[in-house]
Amino acid sequence: MGSFFLKNTHIAIIGDIKDSRKIANRSEVQSRLKMVLDGINHGYDDDIASKFIITLGDEFQGLLCEGSNTMKIISEIEMKMHPIRLRFGVGIGEITTEIDKEMSLGADGPGYHKAREAISYLKENERKKSTYSADIKFETESGNDVPIRLVNTILVLMTVIKDSWSDRQWEIIGDMFGHQDTQADAAKRLGIRQPAVQKSLASGKYYAYCDALDAIGEALEGIRRRDG
Repeated sequence: MGSFFLKNTHIAIIGDIKDSRKIANRSEVQSRLKMVLDGINHGYDDDIASKFIITLGDEFQGLLCEGSNTMKIISEIEMKMHPIRLRFGVGIGEITTEIDKEMSLGADGPGYHKAREAISYLKENERKKSTYSADIKFETESGNDVPIRLVNTILVLMTVIKDSWSDRQWEIIGDMFGHQDTQADAAKRLGIRQPAVQKSLASGKYYAYCDALDAIGEALEGIRRRDG
């Protein structure tokens, strides 16, 4: 997949909260979002070119220089913010301005343009309600549409899986995703029996979801830090 990416490629991520004006406790949600993003900045420091920050109250952005953990980062934000629904526009392309590790606001270039294009598409598609849409969309400046179409098709299928999860499944799956250990360990943390964890994961197609997530990560491995 290396030839898919242009020189000096980064991954720009723009996210926002769905239906934020309908949320009664917006200040609490924004505080929670800031805490989640701070955790991402700390936990994925090696992947981040410019830290995730809240930019417009209900919108946030960050810049990655390593591609393989892109979906893990997005999924972690999603799961820690549940039941708040988010959407993500992801742009793969060059950044033409100087990159500040501490402040992604002000950075510009085709990567961010494509991220904005992607999130605008999601908003418009939701408004029209014309087709089933994912919560995440990728766009690239490379001109090679086939790989990105495959990624976006996988994302639609992943959204279908997520939309089937109950609140309890979100809790169990979020625990498994966050700790990456065994069903028995998850059961102990959640105060339930291991068969209940297994049943919830199976009905929620958890392992298929993880396989899809890993497949996207492998597709993005061509984006790596270029020091020097």
